[in-house]
Amino acid sequence: MKYVFAAALVASTVAGFSAANAAGGCGPGFHRGPYGGCRPNRGVVVVAPRVMERPGVVVMPRGRICPRGFSWRYGRCRPF
Repeated sequence: MKYVFAAALVASTVAGFSAANAAGGCGPGFHRGPYGGCRPNRGVVVVAPRVMERPGVVVMPRGRICPRGFSWRYGRCRPF
């Protein structure tokens, strides 16, 4: 019985993934438009490669010295 259940589970999982579901029910070569209608795809999509940039350096400006009993939090001096 457990083999029948496992086979049914695998069959239902495989049957759930198809091209029509990915296209919103319109079929291959079509997609859903802004008002829900099926529209044809427009040619080949080209994705440009990403350029990795070095992250910027965050520097805390000098002069943010708080009096005794206070610390710099949330953009101003706040008591402990």
